[in-house]
Amino acid sequence: MRALLVSDVYFPRINGVSTSIETYRAALPGQGVETLLVAPRYAGENDSGDILRVSSRRVMGDPEDRLAHYTELRRRVLEAAHTCDIVHIQTPFAAHYAGLHAARRLGKPVLATYHTLFEEYLQHYVPLLPAAWLRALARRFSRSQCNDLDALVVPSMAMAERLREYGIATAMHVLPTGLPDTAFSPADGPAFRLRHGIAAQRPLALFVGRVAHEKNIAFLLEAAQRVSRARPDMLLLVAGEGPARQDLERQAGQLGLADHVRFLGYLDRRRELLDAYAAADLFTFASRTETQGLVLLEALAQGCPVLALPIMGTRDILAPGRGCRTAQDDPAAFAQVWLELLGNRAGLAALGEEGRLYAREWHTGRMAERMAGLYRQLASAR
Repeated sequence: MRALLVSDVYFPRINGVSTSIETYRAALPGQGVETLLVAPRYAGENDSGDILRVSSRRVMGDPEDRLAHYTELRRRVLEAAHTCDIVHIQTPFAAHYAGLHAARRLGKPVLATYHTLFEEYLQHYVPLLPAAWLRALARRFSRSQCNDLDALVVPSMAMAERLREYGIATAMHVLPTGLPDTAFSPADGPAFRLRHGIAAQRPLALFVGRVAHEKNIAFLLEAAQRVSRARPDMLLLVAGEGPARQDLERQAGQLGLADHVRFLGYLDRRRELLDAYAAADLFTFASRTETQGLVLLEALAQGCPVLALPIMGTRDILAPGRGCRTAQDDPAAFAQVWLELLGNRAGLAALGEEGRLYAREWHTGRMAERMAGLYRQLASAR
């Protein structure tokens, strides 16, 4: 069986969608499913094996992303769909319409993964318009797109519940991305600390993700200010890039956190990021918009305990309480739990080992098996 994946984003653009696509691309062949991916061309990449690149242009105000030329995208997706059994759309922009057009024209089953809860994002990027109006627009847009599909994959129960509230009637399947074998590779935390000049015993917290307002990093900075008063040696690392970095660096300075917060930019996922997880005493996360929270699992896989808000997709990961602690949606309450964890080194270590075992239950092999089963079910229904 062969599946055509269509996306408006892919590596070298680093985000959760790119990671999810790559994780499934690596795991699905083990379940008897080949994949072919159509995605934008970034820095001069050409077609490579099972990846077809479409010419694209920069997105105004967002240098990290590209907008594929739609005519070429539609043509290449249609050509590729002739050789595939099913079309799997990954993003709701040009890729959605190109994928849907090809599937309907050729009579192939079509599904999509709903990676991003756009109603929570729009107010950060179009702040001049009323939030209620933006939410209604996002819901109407999603309802229209999703009800045209044969099936919808969502990464968490919370996402499924929210989309049902939208009035989406398409059958939904909760299928998280899961973790590949590489997420469990032995990492070198002490070497990371040495490279970055961080003392071996210094309390170290870590955030990994896009440095954007919707990730609620400002909340972490407010909590970090409170923690630093009681633990002057505390350090928070922010790993990632994004449009909010300047604002957040300014906020950190205003909060007196110059010696307590470092912005590292992107870390190489194959080695440096794993070392960062292994080096940290605690992974801190306050996003209210996550559809899954894959970085929480990545941290747990390296034995790094998690402190997070149990909101949206992170709830599925945090609910069993294994390898993690949760806090109320308040910087003071979050800081209190943060301090309690740092004050119990033995408890932190035990929590880390518990999380490492728990992360194994999210191995991508299990998820790929379920995805392959869904593909076959949809194909046989045609």
